[in-house]
Amino acid sequence: MTHERYNPQAIEEKWQARWQADNAFACTDKSDKPKYYVLEMFPYPSGNIHMGHVRNYAIGDVVARSKRMLGFNVLHPMGWDAFGLPAENAAIKHNTHPAKWTYANIDNMRAQLKRLGYSYDWDREIATCRPEYYRWEQMFFLRMLEKGLVYRKKAAQNWCPSCHTVLANEQVIDGLCWRCDSRVVQKDLTQWFLKITAYGDELLQDLQGLEGGWPDRVIAMQRNWIGKSTGAAITFGLENAALLAEGVKGIDVFTTRPDTLFGVTFMTLAPEHPLVEKLIEGYDKADEVRAFVERIRNMDRIDRQSDSLEKEGIFTGAYAVHPFTGQRVPLWLGNFVLADYGTGAVMGVPAHDQRDFEFARKYNLPVRVVISPKDEQINAETMTEAYTAEGFMVNSGSFDGTANEDGKKAVAQALEKEGKGKATTQFRLRDWNISRQRYWGAPIPVIYCDKCGVVPEKEENLPVLLPMDVKIREDGRSPLPETPGFASCVCPKCGGPARRETDTMDTFVESSWYFARYTSARNTEAPFDGEALKYWLPVDQYIGGVEHAILHLLYSRFFTKVLRDLGFFPAGLDEPFANLLTQGMVLKDGSKMSKSKGNVVAPSDMIDKYGADTVRLFCLFAAPAERDFDWSDSGIEGASRFIGRVWRLFDDEKDRLLPLKACQSTAQDAQSEEARDLRRREHLTVKKCNEDMGDRFQFNTAIAAVMELVNAMYLSREKLGASEGDRRVFSSAMASVLTLLSPITPHVCEELWQRLGHSTTLSDVLLPRWDEAATVQDMLTVALQVNGKLRGTVQIPAAADKAAMEQAALADSSVQRHIDGLTVRKVVIVPGKLVNIVAN
Repeated sequence: MTHERYNPQAIEEKWQARWQADNAFACTDKSDKPKYYVLEMFPYPSGNIHMGHVRNYAIGDVVARSKRMLGFNVLHPMGWDAFGLPAENAAIKHNTHPAKWTYANIDNMRAQLKRLGYSYDWDREIATCRPEYYRWEQMFFLRMLEKGLVYRKKAAQNWCPSCHTVLANEQVIDGLCWRCDSRVVQKDLTQWFLKITAYGDELLQDLQGLEGGWPDRVIAMQRNWIGKSTGAAITFGLENAALLAEGVKGIDVFTTRPDTLFGVTFMTLAPEHPLVEKLIEGYDKADEVRAFVERIRNMDRIDRQSDSLEKEGIFTGAYAVHPFTGQRVPLWLGNFVLADYGTGAVMGVPAHDQRDFEFARKYNLPVRVVISPKDEQINAETMTEAYTAEGFMVNSGSFDGTANEDGKKAVAQALEKEGKGKATTQFRLRDWNISRQRYWGAPIPVIYCDKCGVVPEKEENLPVLLPMDVKIREDGRSPLPETPGFASCVCPKCGGPARRETDTMDTFVESSWYFARYTSARNTEAPFDGEALKYWLPVDQYIGGVEHAILHLLYSRFFTKVLRDLGFFPAGLDEPFANLLTQGMVLKDGSKMSKSKGNVVAPSDMIDKYGADTVRLFCLFAAPAERDFDWSDSGIEGASRFIGRVWRLFDDEKDRLLPLKACQSTAQDAQSEEARDLRRREHLTVKKCNEDMGDRFQFNTAIAAVMELVNAMYLSREKLGASEGDRRVFSSAMASVLTLLSPITPHVCEELWQRLGHSTTLSDVLLPRWDEAATVQDMLTVALQVNGKLRGTVQIPAAADKAAMEQAALADSSVQRHIDGLTVRKVVIVPGKLVNIVAN
């Protein structure tokens, strides 16, 4: 028999051209089918996809194809996160323009994605660097500015000296720039901020609704990052006459332990605190304080918050005034206090806070015990660590004897009564700095006029276009301030000469709402079509890396709530992504693939060698979707062999095969034991795949089940006869193999499906449903033992009880030979598996 060789490249080119010509994966915003929106995090167009992309998008594609085959109207779009530093840096390196570089990369990566057979609706493709996209982002900015959700302030910012730009707190990883790993320093700049803290409570509370749909790890990371604390705001008075004359009434602190207020023996301010320079005015050691400030402010922010950090401080020579006792409280600066966390000042209670205790012992500051266990006194002089357990208030005036938990509320109430504080909450979350001092980004639509001040651009003038005719600087600094046609402009309010804002927006702004733009990607009159938005959102299944837990995922949740409140999103749409899958990484030799490590496996090379279906299959079979897996040559060889086995099985048996659909054979067709067994295995496999490929996304176990079915077909094909019933059973099993594999290896499955004689494509076929009755095994093979030694097997009905099993065993000729002349003492039965006869 002559076998046709499996040629993946020819088959894949054929079906990709067919899908494109038929616009096979376009969806409509109106359908009688239930909707399903599956989305993978869109890529930065670097020029080439990597194996992480292949796996991420393969997972999404299996979900999309499976849901279509389950009868859903599926939206599965793709686009490009196209602004940002990498394109600008690459353009400098290659002496080209970022736009030219970006669009060429998009064309190349689009072709690569199409080559993998992903079922995207390319009619909805977006690129965030296009004016038709960022014009709406600029409009959102203006509406947020109008509502007080955008503001401008000067403050110490995270500055990357290599990228020449500011970074948000979330973009500083272990003190390094998230993009280039340069050490981040602090720099005073006036920047634009989005008031994400205004939604702190809602962002925190709504995490509860994501439980079960989002990974627990991501929810915990966001909850910790938002960091809500309940306590009291307290104002300590000042002795500084100059500050009092300027109307500064005191220094505010936030504490979760107002019950320890009477134990304050010092205060610690952040070196960057705005009052420091005034406080040290006239102090004979002011220069030492300034040197301390300069050294500490350039320390890594993460290190400054670490529990292992050695605490350092310096006295300012100034004092605050205790709000209840009126005692003088020395003001210190400490390396562990951050200006933008809380109020930038903390009260020092060394007897009841371990950090304060270590600081006080180091600098010989007094320790005052104000919380003690019941009927027990603590000696401050002999303490070796802070007392942080519950107890009763002591040395606290009229609060003495109060349980400290009750004291928290009582002290806060007393402070509010005297106008010196109040109960309040605080968030670890900081407002989002979106200003970036680079060129390749969306312009911020604001104008500075000497006469009118800060003036928002008029909406009718949007988009504020990013100029293309600029000279890209080799040092990475933005050319926008030096571009007269851009930087110089007319004030939209008075018509006079003005200056345009030359900072651009953080690229995470673009990715915070792109998922919604896919619903109305070609709308030129508005950012969204209301009906389409209402129909498609929220995204039913989102797929991407866990590294975005406190960046993109948090920002997208924030934008969803803001756009809802601004009227762009429908009321009740509170979250962008109903379900989240964070896929694992593709490793090589135990490490993340990278050019520097020389362990990169190029997808294009693997597709050239094995075909796209094999690459997809291996990425989905190697490990559960949420786990990392190590790329191996033997693994992809195994995936290739399996597809080859399916191809050869079809080719060998093509004369036996009938154009049936999955699970189309009947119980009446399965007359022989072999046919019944194969049909049972088929229905068990269909059941397993429906369960594992449904909402559990256990693709690796589903694939394993299909592999077992293929093995069973190889074993049964010689035993099955040429009867119509046997042919139908075998053909139905083959149809199930192709149908179940088609979301995973779509090209080869479509090809064999067509050769099976079907006129419709598998994309238009529903996933098979199993017959529960067909999964039940009629007969069981039971092992027969005599005195623990295997003496044979016997077929018994699956419903047989212990008595029937014993009767069948004792009637077996082999058993009778081995117990002849012996007395049966005991019969041990394992239902459905084994009968052991004990005789002597």
